[in-house]
Amino acid sequence: MPEMHFTVRWPDGSTRRCYSPSLVIKDFFVPGAAYALPDFVERSRTAYGIASERVRAKYGYGCAHAAVELSEIEDLAGRFKEQADAQVRVESFEE
Repeated sequence: MPEMHFTVRWPDGSTRRCYSPSLVIKDFFVPGAAYALPDFVERSRTAYGIASERVRAKYGYGCAHAAVELSEIEDLAGRFKEQADAQVRVESFEE
């Protein structure tokens, strides 16, 4: 299964390299694009759900790493939930 990483820039300017067990991330994000925080989190939930199901279809079990990655994204996003205009920028994809 093709894996990938992508880098995001959080509203405070910090960056994080994220993992995905599937290239499905490319269907939900565009490098260089900024997403409102709630939109970014919802897109992440959907993309990681699909990625985990792809792993399940191939190996018979969901991807634990995808669940952990999503949890970390949600935790980080929680730091900025009070900022009405908070955006997350997808900096790059790495395959």
